[in-house]
Amino acid sequence: MVAIEVPEIDYTEYSNRQLVLVPLVVLAVAIVIIGGWYFVTGAPANLGLEFTGGVELRVADDGEGEMGERIETAFDREPDSVRSIPGDDVYVVTFRADADDPDGLANDLQDQADAAGLTTDAVDQVSASFASDTARTAVFGVAIAFLGMSVLVFALFRTFIPSIAVVASAFSDIVIPIAAMNLLGIEMTLGTVAALLMIIGYSVDSDILLNNSVLRRTGDFYESVSRAMRTGVTMTITSMAAMIVMAIVATVFGVDLLRDIGIILSIGLAADMMNTYLLNVTLLRWYKFEGVKR
Repeated sequence: MVAIEVPEIDYTEYSNRQLVLVPLVVLAVAIVIIGGWYFVTGAPANLGLEFTGGVELRVADDGEGEMGERIETAFDREPDSVRSIPGDDVYVVTFRADADDPDGLANDLQDQADAAGLTTDAVDQVSASFASDTARTAVFGVAIAFLGMSVLVFALFRTFIPSIAVVASAFSDIVIPIAAMNLLGIEMTLGTVAALLMIIGYSVDSDILLNNSVLRRTGDFYESVSRAMRTGVTMTITSMAAMIVMAIVATVFGVDLLRDIGIILSIGLAADMMNTYLLNVTLLRWYKFEGVKR
């Protein structure tokens, strides 16, 4: 079994402003990206079919070549996306919902595919109204999870600065992966929302481990931080490695959802290490050496 060596960081060489600068700059850039995305598209991220409505066709690859071009010209409207799944010899063709779409849009598109000589294995349609309800439910679920986490943290520590450190780190851990999703072209779907919820759990776990070590266990502040880092960094790097492997394997086999979840969790875990051991440590150090005295 390979042991993970966690180097000890001499935090005394850096001021609080130096330590907090990097996570705050990364968070600010992520917020700017999300804000710009919202200004341009009307949504904070690329929304998937579950949240926009539309039709998805799974077209079988007949082996005659040029499937992409044949699919592009088979319909009277341009597909929003055409993805190949090599493992299943299938192309997934997506059409997003428009306000003037007829109720029988799925049947019309399937008829057009048949007329062009394409074989459709499956056709799924999501109405715009149902997609809107799903989007609101997903946002509500994430908000409730974040609120519940915040209440639990404040009830656990009962002091403002250590509690706000955990909440701020968790907030940044969610915002940074969403910004990365926009840059990488990953859509917001029910699966990726689940990945964001998992990031909240990872974030709270590492931050509470750090706060408990500093606030509730005996020993010097920097000794407590080092002790928490040895456990927390080992757990995070192990989880990141597993997510990276999952993303690579899913990419090879064309499983887009697992690939996207692996990428999101890898980015979220990297952001969590940064926020926990820079932002959270800075707030705790200020609290221990300056805030408590006031």
